[in-house]
Amino acid sequence: MQDLLKAIASGLVEKPDQVVVTSETDAHGTVVYHLHVAEDDMGRVIGKQGRIARAIRVVMRAAATRSDQKIMVEID
Repeated sequence: MQDLLKAIASGLVEKPDQVVVTSETDAHGTVVYHLHVAEDDMGRVIGKQGRIARAIRVVMRAAATRSDQKIMVEID
């Protein structure tokens, strides 16, 4: 799942070498993925009115559903 998120984000940004994905599990068993990109690329990942960020979350949730996981994606 981390590789999928990194691949999606790397395709969107100008500095793909600065894309970092970390994960942690919260108390409810949900895996939280933190996506870190360069400051200059933040707008590219979020998009107008958050449309790209919403699309990334939808794709990640769909992939997680196939493997019976609950996930969240945080963009930092």
